[in-house]
Formats: sequence, structure tokens, C-alpha cells
Amino acid sequence: MGKGRFILPAEAGMEKELLYLAEKWRADAIRDCDGIKLSDDILNMSFDVYSTLCIIREDNEWAKKNQDKLQMIYLITEPVTAIDEIISIEIMKGYFKEQFKPNTKDNPKEWWEVIDRTTGEIIDSSHWDYNECTEVVTIKNIKKWHSYTVTFIAWQIWEPVSMYNHIINSWTLEHKMPLDPRYPEVRQHLLSVLDKWLAEHPVTKVVGFRTFFYNFDLIYNENGKEKQIDWFGYASCVSTFAIRIFEEEYGYRPRPEDFIDNGYFNTPFKNPSKFHLDWIEFNERFVASFAKECVKLVHNRNKKAIMFLGDHFAGTEPYGKYFTQIGLDAVVGSGGDGVTTRMIADIPVEATEIRFYPYLSSDVFHEREDLAAEVTKVWIKSRRAILRKPIDRMGYGGSLSLALKSPEFINCIQSIANEFRSIHENTKGTKADSASFKVAILNTWGRLRRWQTHQIAHSLWNQRCYSYLGILEALTGLEFDIEFISFDDIKNLGISQDIKVIINAGDAYTSWSGGDYWKDERVVTTIREWVYNGGGFIGVGDPTACEHYGAFFQLYDVLGVQKEIGFGLSRNKLKYNIIKNHFIIEDADKEIDFGEGMNCIYVASKDVHVLYENNMSASLAVNDYGNGRAVYIAGMPFNYNNVRLLKRAIYWAAHKEEEIQYNFSSNINVECASFSNIGKIVVINNSGENEKARIYMNREIYFDVELKPYEMAWKSIT
Repeated sequence: MGKGRFILPAEAGMEKELLYLAEKWRADAIRDCDGIKLSDDILNMSFDVYSTLCIIREDNEWAKKNQDKLQMIYLITEPVTAIDEIISIEIMKGYFKEQFKPNTKDNPKEWWEVIDRTTGEIIDSSHWDYNECTEVVTIKNIKKWHSYTVTFIAWQIWEPVSMYNHIINSWTLEHKMPLDPRYPEVRQHLLSVLDKWLAEHPVTKVVGFRTFFYNFDLIYNENGKEKQIDWFGYASCVSTFAIRIFEEEYGYRPRPEDFIDNGYFNTPFKNPSKFHLDWIEFNERFVASFAKECVKLVHNRNKKAIMFLGDHFAGTEPYGKYFTQIGLDAVVGSGGDGVTTRMIADIPVEATEIRFYPYLSSDVFHEREDLAAEVTKVWIKSRRAILRKPIDRMGYGGSLSLALKSPEFINCIQSIANEFRSIHENTKGTKADSASFKVAILNTWGRLRRWQTHQIAHSLWNQRCYSYLGILEALTGLEFDIEFISFDDIKNLGISQDIKVIINAGDAYTSWSGGDYWKDERVVTTIREWVYNGGGFIGVGDPTACEHYGAFFQLYDVLGVQKEIGFGLSRNKLKYNIIKNHFIIEDADKEIDFGEGMNCIYVASKDVHVLYENNMSASLAVNDYGNGRAVYIAGMPFNYNNVRLLKRAIYWAAHKEEEIQYNFSSNINVECASFSNIGKIVVINNSGENEKARIYMNREIYFDVELKPYEMAWKSIT
């Protein structure tokens, strides 16, 4: 197999090992990473050199002398219940003092808030005082048995990503401080730092920005453990300076509570407030503008500029309306499955690259028997997505020395890299054939959070999103072109003619289901009319859910089912029979896994057909609505039985059942993708067993295949 499309992490002192792995994996480029440097011998090898740069913490000496220009953040104390008319609240209790320091340079009476969390009342600043020595707020003249919080602004005295790496790797290096480029003098200094850095790295061909300026929300507790994490958070963009500029531009001044949001920190799982949408746009415009200046300096040195999507992410959302103005040559991102792979692949940029998991760092990578199985699992999911939307380059990040501890890992990556290159060599830049219609994912965020729904970081509650994330994972490898649309799109633009199926999935009141948007008559009536005239609607979990005028599922008539939330328990429900034969479940060769699913789902129409039930609750139901069709699914964790179920549900909802056999495998563990432009079809085995399948390219033409575990095979077609 050919060479290239592979970047290898390198480190000084491992020159021979680097050459060995570069030969095994056929790498054409090398890179450094946080805390690891490259030797002159490595830099002079015949590889393209990628060098990593986090510009906001590059000059720590300047930062220490200008600590009033550090990045800030709003924090909130845990609620304290008053058992007397005076209470004292330690504001740093529960926070990592090596990460944050309360900002008293800007008057706390102006920039902080004390709130009665029982009534929502803001406590007048004359009723509280702050002791800077003890870091305690004392509140007087309050109501007993009410709970109170303090929202305060703090300096970030340890850059979060550097801090994370120090903690997990037990580093003893100097703590790096994050500068805030909102200040003109900081921007000027950072540009001079970048220019100097570029001059000192003449061999570097590609400059890899660790995203750019503001980290995603990464807040640690008093024990140095993760307390609050949000990949899409904008908490680090806050400063008193930025707030004043925002007020001038938008005509209103946000409160501290607008940033804290009752302690939710404006999580993307909530419908955003008007302020939060304004704040996102405000920061996107600024970050894109300054990032463009940085990229221009790189280009002036005849180097390429790429961005690692993940760390200092706020303001660089790749599907935002200002992102393309930055002028990047490529975007790199971490890939752990098909969803994260498609998230990177669809970014509107010249080239894309995936750093596959597991990351080569001591907290996640260590010798174990199932290491190759884990690597293969990630690749098999990502491969499905890559066949639908190619990634240009691949690699693994972290420490090279860790990889050398596992020969099994090395051999596994060799196989994956060869398979990755073979996809490019066979497809020659062409796109796999798609279905004749589009499928839309409807949620609050729409295109801005394309493929990014239900992403949660390092949380025990990740399983709660699993059922909905499974839908996106399934779609990454299916033949449908996917659009992400918002409720505002529905209201302002209607529904595009090439969309035949809309999917709405998520827990009630989250931004993924929609919450209060379902109270808008324009949203409800537009979709009802569209389905009635022939459209298809698929709801998963709590679709269209929002208690309003006696209904919880607002499109109960379309879906044919409703959810009992306790208000209608005295009302008898319609009886139904279970339908065992239906197009959607023809391939269900075992019990369907609905994950956590939903309970208390009852039929709302005598015409609805229930295909599966659990504890007297409809788990899978289909309904005709005028000329259109709807499907309700209680939950959908990712597995290949559910991939086939979703595929069939989409074709059925679109009235396109006959088209399913244009690219169809008789075996749910085997999938195929045809490339008519080059006369080829690829067949992939997603299981660890030998599999046989009959592959249909239409209803008449087919062939039989037998594949080894995880095998990918290319065949010519005419």
C-alpha cells in the first residue's frame, strides 16, 4: 500500500523508534505535542513537520507581569441555606485555588451578584460585604430558611489545558497563564510572539494552533478534579472589558446571572437565551477576526495554518457563520466514532484530519489485553463515516514512547492506516451514491451544532445521551444526505423540497427535542401540513415534547402516540394490537434494544400500529397522517440491528420502500456503498466474525460475498 496521509507524533530521544514506526505506518509527517519537543535530528528527517502552538500561553513571563490582562470567568457558589439573619459564604469553596483567583480589581459591588435562590431576588449590594483576606461574603438582613448564592468573577491563573496535562502527567513545570486577546495591547503582543515563533521554527511546514484563544468550559473542584465541562461553553470569554464592549454593540449589559444561568453555565442541552445567542455571535466575530490576523502571519512565512478543534474552542465553532473568514488550510479533530469523524469531515475547509482514539497519554493509554479491540472498535465506526464523507489525513496524538509498549497496537494501526489509504486510492475523490432524498435532524441549534448534538465530556451521565447519539452514529454510515435544521429555519424558511424525512429526538425540554419551541403554532402547523401532504416524521424519545394545552407530545396526532406524565392517569387509554409484520422490522432478527427508552407511551389514535411494546408502553409505532407517515421509537442506542431499523424507518416514512435495495445487504452486520462515477462498490464487515451476505445494487442485480472479521472489499460494477 502507498505512503502518506498519516501524521506521527514524535519526541526527542526516540529517533530510531520514530523511523521504525514511520516505516510501519508509512507516515509522511511528524508533529510535536504539549510538553514534548523535537530534536534537530528529527527535524532534519524527510518528513513534513507540524508544530503545535497555543499562542495565549506562549509567553508566560509577559503574562506574569500583566496579570490584569488574564482571562476571567464567572463562578457561582453552592447554595447556602440561612438559619439566621446573617450568613457567611466562602466563595472559593468547591473550586481549585490553583486555577482561579477572585477578581477584586474590578469592584465586586458592581460586578458580582448575591441572589436569593428561593425567590430569585437580587440582594442589594448594601446588604453584603466581601473580605478579601478570608474570601468570604457576609450577607445581612436576609430571610431565614431561604438559600443564597454568590456569583463572582475570577481570574484564570492557570490555563486549563496546560493544567489538565500537568495533573494527568504529574508534570512539575511552571504553571502557564492564559492571556485575553480582547485587550488591544495583548493582541499586539501575541502577534509579535507569533512572528518571533515563526522565525524560530524555519523547518516547520504546518503550524497547528491549539484552536485559538478561549478554552471550552473546564472548571476544577477543590481537589483538582473536573467539576464542570462543556465542549461548547463560552464561560472563558468573559471579562469586564468584553462586557462593556458588548453593551456598546448590543445596547444592553448582561448580568452575572446571564453567564451563570442558575448554575447550568448555558449548557448546549438547554434552549439558549437571547443573550447567549448574542454572546456566541459577539465572540465568534472577534475570534474569527483576530484568528484571521494570526493565519495571515503564518501564510506570509509560506507555512500552512491548521487548527486543532477541541481545546480553545469558544468562538471557533466550525459551522458558525464567521468561521470560514479565518482562512485556515485544514482542521484537525479527535475521532472516537462515526459521529466525531463526520463532525470533522463536514467542516467547510480545504482539508480535514482525524486524530483517532485512544490518545497516547498516560491517563487513557496503557498496556492491556483489549487494546487492539478498542482501536478496532473506533476504526470500524469511523470507517462507516469516512466512506460517506472522506477525511484527508489520519494519525494518533500524544507520546510516541507509549505506543512502543504494545506491538499489538502497532500492528493494528498499520492495518488501519493501509485501509484508510486504500479508501482514497479506490474512490479517487468521488462521493458515494446517496438516496434520492435528504433527511433532516430538527433541533434548536440546527446547522451551528452539526453532528455535535448529545456530546458530553467525561460524564457518568453519558449513558443518558446514548439512545439519541445512536441515531446520529447510525446515520454517519448510511446513504442519506443529512441536513441539520433549527426551529427558526422552520418558521422563517419552511421545509426544503428535497427533504423527505425529519427526525426529532431527545429528552423533553432539552434543546435537542425543542422544549418551548413546540408552543409556537408556526412550527407545529408547518410540520403538520408538510407531513399531511406527504412528508415523513420520525420521533425518538421525547419528540415534540412540551406540556401545552393538554398535550405533552405536541405532534401526537402526527406520531399517533402520546406520553402520560401523570396528569391524565384517570383517563382510559385506547387499546391496541401488536403488529408483527411490517417493512420496518423485516430484518429484526432479535429483540430490539431501545436503551433506557421511554415509558408510559400510549396510542393517541385507533389507526396507529404498534410494532413493539414494553411494560404496556408503545416502544415502536407507525402512523399514517394524511398522505404522510410518522414513526415513533422509544430510544435507539447504536448497534447494527438498530442501524437497519432506522434505515428501514426512513425509507418507509419517505414512501420510498422500493429504493432500499439500491444499496442493500441481506446481513445487518455487512454494509455497502456504491460509487457509480468510478464503477465500484465497497462492502464492509462490521463484526468480528466471518459473515456472508447478498448485496443488492437494485432489485435485480446482486452478488454474494463472504468476508473475514472487519474486512473491507472493493468490487467493480457495471
